[in-house]
This record gives sequence, C-alpha cells and structure tokens, in this order.
Amino acid sequence: MRVACTLPLLVIGLAAIARASNHTAPPVQPATTYPAVEVHEKEHVAIAVEPYDTKEKESIFRVDYLAHGVMPVRLIVTNLGDKPISLRDARILFYTAGGDKIQAAEPEDVERLMTRAEREGKKIPLPGPLPPIKMKPKASNKEVEEDFDQFEYQALVVEPHTTRAGFLFYDVSQLDHPLQGAKMHLHELRNADGEELFYFEIPFDLYLKSKSKEMN
Repeated sequence: MRVACTLPLLVIGLAAIARASNHTAPPVQPATTYPAVEVHEKEHVAIAVEPYDTKEKESIFRVDYLAHGVMPVRLIVTNLGDKPISLRDARILFYTAGGDKIQAAEPEDVERLMTRAEREGKKIPLPGPLPPIKMKPKASNKEVEEDFDQFEYQALVVEPHTTRAGFLFYDVSQLDHPLQGAKMHLHELRNADGEELFYFEIPFDLYLKSKSKEMN
C-alpha cells in the first residue's frame, strides 16, 4: 500500500522536473478555473492571474526571479464571446496594498535590478514565511532575454472562445509581502467595435486564500 501511494507522487515529481528542465509552462486552462479571476458576463470576458511565488513553480524559468525580487505573474485571458477582443492598448498594472502602481518590467529592468542587488550585496526576502536568502551569481542577459521571448504575454488579440496566456514580471523587491492586499488592474481592453471594456481589478488575496486552503 505504501508503494502504491508513493508512486503517483513520484510520477508527479518526475513530470515537474521534466517540465522545468524543458522550460515549459504548464498547460493553460480557461480563466474561470483559476482562483484569482474576474468574469464580466455581459462583455463575455474572464481574466485570471496566477503568481509564480514559489521556487517549485518558478523552476520553469532559466532565472531565479524570486531571489532577485521579481514576481512572475501568469495572465490568463479567456474570450467567452463570439467576437475578438483586443489588448493592443491594454494597461496591466500591479497595485500594491499601499496603492502604488508597478508597471511590468522589461528584460533590461530585471537585469538592472539583479546587478544592483548583487553590487549592494543585499538579501532579498522571498514571499511568505521563507527566510531571506543571499543573491546568486548574476544570470546572463541571454537567459533573461530567452525567458521573456518564450514566456512573456504577447497576445494582442484573443479570438472568440479562446484562452491566451503568458507571463508578466514585476519588481517587488521593496515589498516584504508583495501579494497581500495587492491587486492586478487591467484597463483599455477593447471589443471588436473598438469600445473599451469595463476595467478589471483582480485581488491577489483570492489566490492566497486558495493556496492556504490547499495547505490545510
């Protein structure tokens, strides 16, 4: 019985290792299946956010972003309607619990942050109860560029009855608990007629609450 119970866990573990070594994100599901989601039924759009706030989850990347104070957030957009929606002009901002706005980082922003942290020799606290850790050697620019090329959210149009997903990276190096009380704001999304959709405001606390339930 003990072997039978352990085997599924072993298979899951091996699958996670294989995914990480291949730098492949988990298959995306419709936005409505994620804990931190907002659904606009009249506009037929659902948007979810999933922070990659643990070492295990962020192992799909080439760079240890959490150790450098950068939070990867997976954005999942599901078009539930019959017409395309546009994110060409969309603004997607990380709002801290204190109301500060953080724009998504570019590769050079991440590289600059990593270089500064290493030069100052400071420790970066990880999200949650984990103890602070010392900075690892600086990743090459190539690794950061490759991660952004592969994982960054790029879909400017979401077709009818389709889900698109990708990652945005936020500098949360000045925050001890970046997700608590924080929200993702999205506005200037448009429908096929060019009309702006009502803005989205997705609390990260929904994700934290779901994560807490899984641990209990």
